[in-house]
Amino acid sequence: MNPGAELREDIAALTETVTRFARERIAPNVARWDEAGLVPRELYREVAQLGLLGLGYPESLGGTPAPYALRNAMSVALARHGGSGGAMAALFSHNIGLPPILRHGSEALQREVIPAVLAGEKIAALAITEPGGGSDVAALRTTARREGDEWVVDGEKTFITSGVRADWITVAVRTGESRGAGGISMIVVPGDAAGLSRSALQKMGWWCSDTGHLRFDGVRVPVRYLVGEEGSGFRIIMSNFNGERLAMSAMALGFAEACYDEALDWARQRTTFGAALVERQVIRHKLMDMQMRIHSTAAWLDAVTAMADDGRLESDPDCVAQVCLLKNHATQAMQFCADQAVQILGGMGFMRGMVSERVYREVKVMMIGGGAEEIMKELAARQLGL
Repeated sequence: MNPGAELREDIAALTETVTRFARERIAPNVARWDEAGLVPRELYREVAQLGLLGLGYPESLGGTPAPYALRNAMSVALARHGGSGGAMAALFSHNIGLPPILRHGSEALQREVIPAVLAGEKIAALAITEPGGGSDVAALRTTARREGDEWVVDGEKTFITSGVRADWITVAVRTGESRGAGGISMIVVPGDAAGLSRSALQKMGWWCSDTGHLRFDGVRVPVRYLVGEEGSGFRIIMSNFNGERLAMSAMALGFAEACYDEALDWARQRTTFGAALVERQVIRHKLMDMQMRIHSTAAWLDAVTAMADDGRLESDPDCVAQVCLLKNHATQAMQFCADQAVQILGGMGFMRGMVSERVYREVKVMMIGGGAEEIMKELAARQLGL
């Protein structure tokens, strides 16, 4: 058996496991979780027991080393059969909160933070965006000044996924000059730190993912909670975005497929004027338009995933550009499929509890989060030397 065949078998086995879990545990409950505004804490432990939270992390910290191909296959299957971006955002916020610690944190910090998160016992989040700015990371204003053996953090963050109940928050702060990329650092803040206040935000979509506004008023954390070297935060943040955007592309593909699945099922069952909807040419053409976008996204995702697994995600300008453009393409495919599915479903597509209705509301955060479309195009153009 060659390595390619082994990987395909691993992907097939993982996809089967994730599909079964999503259909049995997530899909039947997500409408209730949406209304509650949270996924239950025990769900983190269930996902951890399946080994999903630890995919891509070292065994020494409780994880399972895995290529991007395997991780992306999990994201596609969970999105397609779970049908909830909110659930996925909540369960996997650690995949943007922990990588800076894993790549740049001290061994002691890694051991303190990472294992409990991968076991589903703790929740991790990333806090970069501020009320006064989004994609312009170099303009952030939250500060951390050193006093003896502590950092004292002051400022605000907003739109933070898992921000309300995260136990560990990897925070972008300004430790150096008052503006520009050079003065930015990353610091881990415990969720129960004195001086940290949090409030929940009400959103268009992702209802069961708690999204918070954070305020730091003289929050003191040990100096050892600095991630990497002081002043290296901007570089850490930029490299972290690449993995996030690739994962979001995989999620978008899964959600596009979920919309197609629901629309096709409805078109086969729904009868109008004596015939099933799927027998109408206009409906079949809508479904084929969806398939075109799904297949092109899947092929592009496979190509970029292979580049990432070749070690090109961090340093290859062409790979970075491809990730940016893929994210745009994948989320646009998701948007198109959600729109067409709701149209095919008609009045039912407007009803809560339908997958397509939920995805329709959630698509905009996918097109904005991790870097808005306009930013993605400009970054890709710069990476390609245009």
